[in-house]
Amino acid sequence: MRVRFPGSTAAVTILAAIAATVSLVSICQTSAQTPPLAREGRQEAGLKTPWGDPDLQGIWTDESDTPLQRPAKYAGQEFFTAAQRAELDKARSEVLGQDRRAQRGTELDLSGAYNSSFVSWKRVGARTSLIVDPPNGRMPPLTPAVQKIAVSERDFRLALLQSTDACKEQLPACSGGRYDPARSPRFADLPPRYNTARMNRNDGPEDSSLAERCLSGGLPQFGGGVGSFRRIVQTPGGIAIFYDVGQGQGWQRNIVTDGRPHLPANIRQWYGDSRGHWDGDTLVIDVTNFSAKTDYQGSRDNLHLLERFTRTSPTSLEYVVTIEDPTVWTRPWTVKEEFTKQSDHENRIYTEPRCIEGNYGLPGLLHGRRQEDLAFAQGRGPDPATRNSTGGTGGFILDQDPLR
Repeated sequence: MRVRFPGSTAAVTILAAIAATVSLVSICQTSAQTPPLAREGRQEAGLKTPWGDPDLQGIWTDESDTPLQRPAKYAGQEFFTAAQRAELDKARSEVLGQDRRAQRGTELDLSGAYNSSFVSWKRVGARTSLIVDPPNGRMPPLTPAVQKIAVSERDFRLALLQSTDACKEQLPACSGGRYDPARSPRFADLPPRYNTARMNRNDGPEDSSLAERCLSGGLPQFGGGVGSFRRIVQTPGGIAIFYDVGQGQGWQRNIVTDGRPHLPANIRQWYGDSRGHWDGDTLVIDVTNFSAKTDYQGSRDNLHLLERFTRTSPTSLEYVVTIEDPTVWTRPWTVKEEFTKQSDHENRIYTEPRCIEGNYGLPGLLHGRRQEDLAFAQGRGPDPATRNSTGGTGGFILDQDPLR
């Protein structure tokens, strides 16, 4: 789904700017630069566009790893000590350096096939969590209604796993479930609501996760995993941000800043409807009108974001976002992230990431499952319901990250 501006000169200008601007490389290299300024005693960057707005343009990324929520072992601690950061960096490098294998050809072996050849981690950041409010660095409690939905979705996914080795061996993917060698009577049921996550079934595209369908998770976007970059391009009356995230699930976001109101409530978009204005040197963006097919931590069409972008030095950009959905969380919560400007020279040549075009992964999943169904019907193979296709058997290297 593409986010569109209503017809305007600003929209044409933004699209032209995006088409003419070289975007970020998959592995951005940072030019020599000083570290981001501390929040205490910070000085304003003072950079302006030719038409007088604060200049936020460039390629930006977070150059350290910080968990979204504060791990329990660091409760009450807002910042890591230098010794803790060094210890975590060492422990994480050891995880990446290992090449443990389960019995070859088993589900556990396949799910653990990623190692440092495919995965890399940044150094640990100063904060123990991206969440700065509530002060405990954790998301607020879920509302009873959403807790009920979460239990329903979990029970559905566990039912589809019940006859697999994940449940037989009580692996993390089947936590809370039970093993039953018989195919689940719920195997052909529809999920409790529109599916956005992976399940142990591939009857159609909607059984796969958003990433497997080449759909970005959307906003808010905090990076992590294989990293994320954002290129900001400004014109009078509008701003475009191109996100390079995941494994080709990049997307473009358009932000109206000419004073027009939000779209009507019945018009829903994958990345919401963004309306921005300037508060001094800070870009403030109000985001509403999300689609019910998106999902951020359980929040869907009632998600509301208030974002603030402030350039705090020529090479640093502060991002603060308050996340609100009274149908999901008992109170709003706020995340703060620091981005560092990347080298425009090193990134002058860029091949735009594509996922949907030429993507053989999802058709391959569907075709493979149909072949398994056919073989089972002809007595030549096991029931596909007894094979775990979720990949969540606990051997995947990301599950072993000491920072999580």
